[in-house]
Amino acid sequence: MKTKNLIFSALVISVAIFFEACYSFSGITIDPNVRSYKVNLYDDNTLDALPGLDQIFTEDLKEKIRTQSRLIYADQNPDVEFTGAIVDYRITSEAPQQGETTAINRLTIKVLVDFKNNVNPDKNWKKNFDFFFDWDTSTDFISVQDEAIETISNQINEYIFNEAFNDW
Repeated sequence: MKTKNLIFSALVISVAIFFEACYSFSGITIDPNVRSYKVNLYDDNTLDALPGLDQIFTEDLKEKIRTQSRLIYADQNPDVEFTGAIVDYRITSEAPQQGETTAINRLTIKVLVDFKNNVNPDKNWKKNFDFFFDWDTSTDFISVQDEAIETISNQINEYIFNEAFNDW
């Protein structure tokens, strides 16, 4: 009886390991041959972005991949590599109101990402990703700046991650 239980347990563990290799419960599909990644420091190609924004976007993408995939960071010879640039940083007035005023301000950030898959070059791409954050005009930008950048960075990095690792 103990031998049957031991064999059954080994079979269940083997099946679980097999399915983990084939399917990701988080919805991502990463080629089993892809084991490492690198995110190069973003370039800042804007005139008026906040200092250090390039570092924030770089580190946020590294963290997302580290925590939501099995990939390991590698400075040299990574299997996949991300190179990015902040290409637009803009604050605009939205929602016009009577009397030449607006009700909402909007921060929009756009990044260009060049994804290289060194294991399967057919999966390479280069795309723009953007997102925005709105706030009431009665609120000073400085008071919402950190929240705005965090919200935008999180959403853009979600788009990048999905484009790189979801084959939907």
